[in-house]
Amino acid sequence: MKENVSASTQNQALSALIFLYRHVLKTEIIDSANAVRAKRPERLPTVMTRQEAMSVIQAMNGTYRIIAMLLYGGGLRAMECLRLRVKDVDFEQNQIIIREGKGAKDRITVLPESVKVPLRKHLNRVREIHRMDLEAGYGSVWMPSALARKFPNAQRQWPWQYVFPAKSLSTDPRSGEVRRHHLHESSVTKAMKTAVKSAGIQKYVSLHTFRHSFATHLLEDGYDIRTVQELLGHKDVSTTMIYTHVLNRNRLGVKSPLDAI
Repeated sequence: MKENVSASTQNQALSALIFLYRHVLKTEIIDSANAVRAKRPERLPTVMTRQEAMSVIQAMNGTYRIIAMLLYGGGLRAMECLRLRVKDVDFEQNQIIIREGKGAKDRITVLPESVKVPLRKHLNRVREIHRMDLEAGYGSVWMPSALARKFPNAQRQWPWQYVFPAKSLSTDPRSGEVRRHHLHESSVTKAMKTAVKSAGIQKYVSLHTFRHSFATHLLEDGYDIRTVQELLGHKDVSTTMIYTHVLNRNRLGVKSPLDAI
């Protein structure tokens, strides 16, 4: 507490000490079960209004705008979006398949109708880049080890390419192979900060705020909590319930005594 560290840092330190005594020093700490763990503070997520979300998106350009549209329109986490493969975007059924999201779970979320045209144009450009990479002797993409063994030729095939590839090739530190990885999250974060400033929004807004806004606005539109839970990929509905508190904050129906004067 003296160092003003977060609750998670305190709990991590406690767990490390318990592990040290139990598994390294082979000494059981009798009072470990009674150790007081820090309680994480409960905070409501920051949510943009629909107008604010759109103003941020409109302040972004090119690839970054498409990413922002998917984050808000589909409730994706930033890395889920950046790791998307071409084969997981289903234009016909208006859905996106998220592979190995948080908790190593797959899920399906909605592909916004309004992003389909710019996304198709974007993929046409990406396919041309992939063609040129292949001609230059490159064109492979990282594959999970099991899939790499099962489908050894898939890493150069179009369906497995990243939807949002990096601007340049790079050397994979694990294999030493030159590949085109996906965009780095830091570049999208930088574009987001610039857009938020340009839109004149005073709230603390991050890429994850789009996801919070997606969930809140769906509940405002009358979608049930279980549907929102499924789209977000939450294991427990109690996690999704936080967005009902955000709704209640704006719908208390209480008139301030100051306004009654």
